[in-house]
Amino acid sequence: MKVTLVPIGNSKGIRIPKAILEQCHFTKEVDLLVQGDTIILKFIKREARQGWDEAFKAMHHNGDDRLLIDDAMDLKVKDWQW
Repeated sequence: MKVTLVPIGNSKGIRIPKAILEQCHFTKEVDLLVQGDTIILKFIKREARQGWDEAFKAMHHNGDDRLLIDDAMDLKVKDWQW
């Protein structure tokens, strides 16, 4: 497929048809590789829960990992409703 380069600020880009974006599962980011005079765009496969370990460590470091509701709550307390 032949496409035209279009100016984007000081750079140039191409428009990728919606059908091709869907076929390749491209959403917001792609992996761009250059091999010789060839540009390759690849789908970035994300692992489930990727980055959660680092996020939980940062939460602990910032003190954001404490319970919001005490899990030892007495359910026989007066005025308690389910």
